[in-house]
Amino acid sequence: MSRIGRKPITIPDKVTVTIRSTEVTVKGPKGELKQQFHPETEIKVEGKEVLVTRKSNSNFHRSLHGSVRAVIANMVTGVSQGFERKLDIIGVGYKAEVKGKMIQFNLGFSHPFLFAPPAGIEVAVATPTSVLVKGIDRQLVGQVTTKIRSFRVPEPYKGKGIKYGEEKVRRKAGKAAAKK
Repeated sequence: MSRIGRKPITIPDKVTVTIRSTEVTVKGPKGELKQQFHPETEIKVEGKEVLVTRKSNSNFHRSLHGSVRAVIANMVTGVSQGFERKLDIIGVGYKAEVKGKMIQFNLGFSHPFLFAPPAGIEVAVATPTSVLVKGIDRQLVGQVTTKIRSFRVPEPYKGKGIKYGEEKVRRKAGKAAAKK
């Protein structure tokens, strides 16, 4: 049995979990999330815990078990605490700034990138070289940070680009000088 799938999900105060056939709705102080799950998963709310069980020991049910439990746990964490991801911008002249509801990135190209965050995501520019992405949906926060990072992926020679806050960029040595 899945070690992750077996663990019950504790529901904090001010958070409610509602299950209607295959749809799980989680409401909390930060918002509301809904997710459809496969009809073969068994999800129950017992007291202040959510339990995910599987119907059989087949490969299909085993593959769903831990994933469904992890997604529901992320939904509960999202509506109670939220998720945030930090991006660092490295490079001379590389910066980000807020332009109305959009974020403008100057990344060494001939034109700036304008990025409009999707609904449910808040993008804050703390300093011109630091961007913070916040939201209640963990998957959407990760998707937005990956999209922003794709504007200028860190290159290995000088390390210039947009990197995750905890990311370590592996550096390569440049060309060695020719000896005569």
